[in-house]
Amino acid sequence: MYPFLQWLALCGKCFSPHAEGRATATPGSPSGPASTNAGQSDTCTTQDNNIQDPTEPPPSASPHDASLELREAMVEHQLARRDIHCADVLQAMLTVTRHEFAPNHPLQDAYADKPLSIGHGQTISQPYIVALMTQLARPAPEARALDIGTGSGYQAAVLASLVHSVQSVECIPALAAQARRRLQRMGYANINVHTGDGTKGWPERSPYDIIIAAAAPDRVPPALLEQLAPGGRLIIPIGVGRQFLMLYEKQADGMVVKSNIAQVAFVPMIGNGNGDSEL
Repeated sequence: MYPFLQWLALCGKCFSPHAEGRATATPGSPSGPASTNAGQSDTCTTQDNNIQDPTEPPPSASPHDASLELREAMVEHQLARRDIHCADVLQAMLTVTRHEFAPNHPLQDAYADKPLSIGHGQTISQPYIVALMTQLARPAPEARALDIGTGSGYQAAVLASLVHSVQSVECIPALAAQARRRLQRMGYANINVHTGDGTKGWPERSPYDIIIAAAAPDRVPPALLEQLAPGGRLIIPIGVGRQFLMLYEKQADGMVVKSNIAQVAFVPMIGNGNGDSEL
């Protein structure tokens, strides 16, 4: 058992370093750790009664679950020793059984510090990137989230354990169908998977407190900014070739403030709604 997990259960709160540095490695690759440069302290809402004792197996795991030790190692070495400091996010990454979202890969590879192919030219992001984007979103129990690029459904599952509901949009019908069946089988009742153009968001359930995109357009799609609630956060990679993870925060007056977090590498976003946004 990893000692920091015991501490995590007792701490039960999210925190961030007093100072943040510019990224020194590309989080989208398995090259090494990186730190964020959002220019602010990122925290998330935590409820102490939701913190599971890490000495006990997560709800979806049996005491003899071979993946539990791999998840513990992933959380400590790939996340907590970098700049993932939100206890709720660390707990979610420990609880969600990542290998079920990468069934065609060996168990150890599912928890390795790298992205994995899921077919159709798409990938499941490395654990660090999923955790980083989730932490930047500042998830809260009452939040409503939009997940662009369902893929395997892993990012949606991590979000779903931290927020009220998740609408997830996937443009590839076969992936959407697979993810929908997988998430239903695993019991994620607060996730709805839709087949559609992610650049257009999902206006039927907007506005959203959180929008996370797992594919990179050349510029931020206007529909995503429109569907972001005041006080909401959009985390999305932007760029062709050279990409940067961007954070967009909508102020109460509707103005949008953007922050450059780190250089990353994502698959391109497929869709027709990129528009002419200058952000």
